[in-house]
Parts: sequence; structure tokens; C-alpha cells
Amino acid sequence: MLSSTHPKVVFGETGLLLVNLGTPETPDKKGLRPYLKQFLSDRRVIETSPLIWQPILRGIILNTRPQKSAEAYAKIWRKESNESPLRYYTRAQAAKLQAQLGDRVKVDWAMRYGAPSIETRLTNMKKAGCERIAIIALYPQYSASTSASVYDHVFRALLDLRWQPAIRTAAPWHDHPAYIDALAQSVTDHLRSLDYQPEYIIASFHGLPQRYFEKGDPYHCHCAKTA
Repeated sequence: MLSSTHPKVVFGETGLLLVNLGTPETPDKKGLRPYLKQFLSDRRVIETSPLIWQPILRGIILNTRPQKSAEAYAKIWRKESNESPLRYYTRAQAAKLQAQLGDRVKVDWAMRYGAPSIETRLTNMKKAGCERIAIIALYPQYSASTSASVYDHVFRALLDLRWQPAIRTAAPWHDHPAYIDALAQSVTDHLRSLDYQPEYIIASFHGLPQRYFEKGDPYHCHCAKTA
């Protein structure tokens, strides 16, 4: 309870913020360039010294990669809602969680790179009265280049808040029974739709530099446990 003389603020709510990787605003060179610049400037993603990496990024990659990436995005872009599939499904996931949890928790979503930003969403949730916010980086397998990058950015964003909410982060769930069961069900459903029986099922994960693994990043091991 605040004093009657305290400036009027909303408080007492609990929030849940889902954070995904990110997406360009448009599937063209103009939309890809700022997205790739932010993504590939993250020291958690590219650990090479900026003195070496930034000239390569700005001089070569940002002048060649945006067009190639734009062509790939254009093939999967959701024309109905004019957005990437990742944004569409992240928003839908947040909406379904909100419906499931009801009024007792305020659910929102953000992107590590691009919009909506983590800073914007945290500020909005605090203004909505959230004193406690759980952050879930939407990566089942932990890596410094993904989950840690999200949580780094969350705590940097708190620097601008005078009344900081209590923050709790989620542990990786690469081998959680509910996650494994969901994956198994998805694979089973797809196999039933085939008119043949495959000899092998190959699980493909996003790659990581060998040196990250050698430094102790658990991502490779988490992927192996999931598979």
C-alpha cells in the first residue's frame, strides 16, 4: 500500500513476457538491413572483437546479405497479415496463453531484434502495474547466443526504470516431458499423413561455432538430449 501523498501509479499485477529471436519489418533490402545490423552486432552472437568484425559487417555483409535474405523472407512472408511467420505465431502464442491464464497474469510478447522491442514491452507492462514479470526466452535449448542474449537485454532495459519490477527467468526445457511429448505428437501426426514409412527420422538444429561449445556452451548437449 502506498502513501496517500505518493504520485498515482498502478501496481500489484503479475506479468509474463515471451521473447523470440526477431524479424524484419518488411521482406526487402530496406527491412533486412537494420535487422541484420542489430542481430549481427550482438556480442553474444558474434564474439569476434568489434575492431575486426564491424568493418566486415558494415563493409561487406550489410551490402550483400540483405538482398539475399530478403528473397528468402519473401517466399515465406504472410501476405494476409503482412508479417513474418515468426511474428504471427509468437503473437498467437501469447494470445492463447493470455486466454488460458485469464486476468490473473498480463501476457505480452517481444523480439530480441527488431520490433516490438524488449524495452517497449517491459515499460508498458510496468505502466500496467506489473510488479513481478516472468521472462521466457522462447528457446527450449539454452545457448549464450540466444537465451543469455535475451536476459542480458532485459536487465539492460531495467536500467531505465525507476521502479523496477521483480524479474524471474525461465530455465531451459529441452528435456521437459511436456515438450518432448509435444514434439513426439507432432512427428507422429506427420508420419500418419505420409503414404510411406521413412527408414530414418533426422532432427536438425541450428548450428553453433565449435569454439562456443568448447568454451562450455550447453546448446549442443541440450539438442542431443532433445533428440
